[in-house]
Amino acid sequence: MGLPKMGLLPYLPPMAQEVEEIVPDSEYRGLVRHLPTGSRPYWLLARFDRPIGAWLLFWPGAWVIALAGHAADRWDLILWMGLGAIVMRGAGCVYNDIVDRDLDRKVARTAARPVASGRVGLKAAWAWLGLLCLIGLVILVQFNLTAAITAVASLGAVAAYPFMKRITWWPQAWLGIVFSWAALVGWPAVAGGFAPPMWLLFAGSVFWVIGYDTIYALQDIEDDALAGVKSSARALGRHARSGIGLCYLIAIGCWISALWQVRPQLLALAALLPVGLHLVWQVARLRTGDSADALAKFRSNRFAGLLMFLGCLVVGSTA
Repeated sequence: MGLPKMGLLPYLPPMAQEVEEIVPDSEYRGLVRHLPTGSRPYWLLARFDRPIGAWLLFWPGAWVIALAGHAADRWDLILWMGLGAIVMRGAGCVYNDIVDRDLDRKVARTAARPVASGRVGLKAAWAWLGLLCLIGLVILVQFNLTAAITAVASLGAVAAYPFMKRITWWPQAWLGIVFSWAALVGWPAVAGGFAPPMWLLFAGSVFWVIGYDTIYALQDIEDDALAGVKSSARALGRHARSGIGLCYLIAIGCWISALWQVRPQLLALAALLPVGLHLVWQVARLRTGDSADALAKFRSNRFAGLLMFLGCLVVGSTA
């Protein structure tokens, strides 16, 4: 059944218009508008309408599989990691919104989130979280024992993350650990153990995440200050661009070392040129006072992740 047109947002009910206006990075369209009305808040709660987070969670795991030289013969594992990224990123968002419901009500961009707005009750949110974790368990058994144990070990870091913004000015650093953890899972999943290139890719990913999530946090500086929420964007202030650039520089340095461990040739390092230029472009063209531009630069990191994957694929397949 079609929904009435309202203003410049066709086919969206009033609440959807509110979400679209308050949450500018919501992709409240396409499949979401065709879902049964009662299921839409759960889809939005898990951020399935915004796949950027799943992409960013997925890429580090794909990088290590490619750099280890197993992208072709373990393509199935890459697909499982992709599905795992979607499901566990959704579970993380549900948990985050349960913990942050009071803070979310104080920030314009997050006030309309399902738990904060009351569209999804606490019991229902916990039940949805449990279902997503059960799906994650099915995915987990596809990995070998070392990779599976490493994946389970990430749950402590995930559980602690929502509280970091209350106790440190650098919650983005903790998020870097969480969103890079797939690198620690992917390598032993194909190689059976850990190795220096994996740790270097992981370290570079942590600084990459700090950089791009600082860009994301630029959207909320004023509201975060009013709500008492800490962030690297607030900590850096007018030095945000320099701080982001430094994080990206450290990330590139770690990735150079990782690729050198696998193939110690200068020509191999050329594989990092595209992703390096992309990160330079982000920093050079970033308008720190423009929320829309900050969101666009943040979301462009899905392509940075793809460029890094292609670089790892080239080096790993020719090592």
